[in-house]
Amino acid sequence: MKHLFKELYGTGIIFFYYVKWLIFIGLPILYYGLDYKQNMIMDILWVYCFALISKDFIMRVVLKKKYCDIDVKKK
Repeated sequence: MKHLFKELYGTGIIFFYYVKWLIFIGLPILYYGLDYKQNMIMDILWVYCFALISKDFIMRVVLKKKYCDIDVKKK
């Protein structure tokens, strides 16, 4: 059972690493450009992808800048 959860976790990480931008950009295009019906599950998935993108931005830009400023002050 523990092995199954590890595989599911790894699959989820790989899936969202590659697909989050497609969902984040593509879903509004489908809804507003191609007149697809609203889907609650896809809306929740879009919000989750938005949260992952926000987390990546914060980790790469904001926190990296913070740590770079600390390293400069130490010298």
